[in-house]
Amino acid sequence: VKSCLPLDVFASLRCLPVIQLFLISVPQDAMGNVHDILNRRRGHVFAEEQRLGTPMMTLLAYLPVMESFGFAAYLLSSTGGKAFQQCSFYHWELMSGSPYDDGTRAQEVVLSVRKRKGLSGGVPEFSKYLDKL
Repeated sequence: VKSCLPLDVFASLRCLPVIQLFLISVPQDAMGNVHDILNRRRGHVFAEEQRLGTPMMTLLAYLPVMESFGFAAYLLSSTGGKAFQQCSFYHWELMSGSPYDDGTRAQEVVLSVRKRKGLSGGVPEFSKYLDKL
């Protein structure tokens, strides 16, 4: 089992972050604030529609789970309590770049998760997994 671990770790490592689907109800006068918040958090609005007879808009957007922590509170404070959101799991998405390449978003994500979990900084070297006789 120990001999298979480095093969699993070093075989074309890629990140697959979870993407959530957000349904956001907001009045037209606060639409700009919602778009700004989503753009800052790597969100993507893919549908907008107005509810007939009301000034309310419904937005459908994708947002990575990594970026969604504190999103509801920030959305409420930025829109003065006018916007409401619901979210659900949507899909996994392959992140471009390798965690081994310096300066890539994938490496930033891996390093931040390792730091949050109290693990050593950086991606482990292959020599760490070699048996020492």
